[in-house]
Amino acid sequence: MAENSGNGATPVLAFIVGGLLVVVAVIAFIMYSGGGFGQSKSLDVNIKAPDISAPKPAG
Repeated sequence: MAENSGNGATPVLAFIVGGLLVVVAVIAFIMYSGGGFGQSKSLDVNIKAPDISAPKPAG
């Protein structure tokens, strides 16, 4: 029979690291997509064009 020289810690460690990676990816997605604990974003754009008078047509 073949002997198992590993103690089984490697799959558990890989599972924990993978879970942490998923958690970090989800938090990054929420923060960069506008959610999260930041300031509420509001945008108020008011553009007023100057009044320009056109010359009278000839005739």
